[in-house]
Amino acid sequence: MAAVAGFAAVTTSTTFADTLDDIFARGKLVVGVKADYAPWGMRDANGKVVGMELDMIDDFAKRLSAKAGKPIAVEKVVVVASNRMQFLEQGKIDMFIATMSNKKGRRKVVGIVQPDYYSSGVAVLAHKDSGITSWETVKGKKICGIQGAWYNKDHGLKNGAEIIAFKGVSEVEKAVLDGRCVGWLYDDSAFIPRKVNAPEKWKDFSIATPVVANVPWGAAVRLKDRQGPLGKALSEAIIDWHKSGLLVKLERSGAFPQLHGWPICKRNVSLVTKFVMTNTMMAKAIKNIIMQGPPRL
Repeated sequence: MAAVAGFAAVTTSTTFADTLDDIFARGKLVVGVKADYAPWGMRDANGKVVGMELDMIDDFAKRLSAKAGKPIAVEKVVVVASNRMQFLEQGKIDMFIATMSNKKGRRKVVGIVQPDYYSSGVAVLAHKDSGITSWETVKGKKICGIQGAWYNKDHGLKNGAEIIAFKGVSEVEKAVLDGRCVGWLYDDSAFIPRKVNAPEKWKDFSIATPVVANVPWGAAVRLKDRQGPLGKALSEAIIDWHKSGLLVKLERSGAFPQLHGWPICKRNVSLVTKFVMTNTMMAKAIKNIIMQGPPRL
């Protein structure tokens, strides 16, 4: 009985161990990042993963280092849309900032902290000869998409498109440019940099449908950590990124156009309060920040 009790105690303490304490003890934060979504996460000429979200993660690690009183290193694990939540559930990563839309079903799986840090809409980038001019005209057409993207069903299949889903962005790009698909269903914020930064490559393509379903992006920890020290530390960091103008600065300093005016843009203040915000004072604070606009840089 004593052995069983001892085993149970060990199991319980391991299961409910504080993740932030574990990070401090090992001196390393393990984070899921994207490497296929320029300019938020991409590989540079030397193969290093860089981008706006990587800069955010580096800033968060500095904040954790200050809390810990010692340097906290960062291990960046590349994830894709189809595995980022699974990696978090399986304990392969401590958290992720990986271009993930904050959707109700996902909040049941991982701990999406508040506030959100960005937003994007959904559209189809289509070839000029595709015949696509609206959502109704995608019916019966081969449209490329990313595995695990919620809008494959909501805006692709429901509109009658034949969705051909690939694991990564590079595979989708090749399929689209090779003519295996006449269009690409994805975030509008991913299309605009491509048109601006590689105009010759994408000269025959344009956003052919109205941009719909503006949805915020959320950073995530494990469910048990959302209200714990790690989730609270990440939430505090995101609040400060909005308040200080860091997100705007990172957006403007990147090699891509300003997409929506500023992160979690003023065009839709309700995004901040619409999604699960259990702390009323926090909701008011973030809403005030958004209503006032970003600070002058």
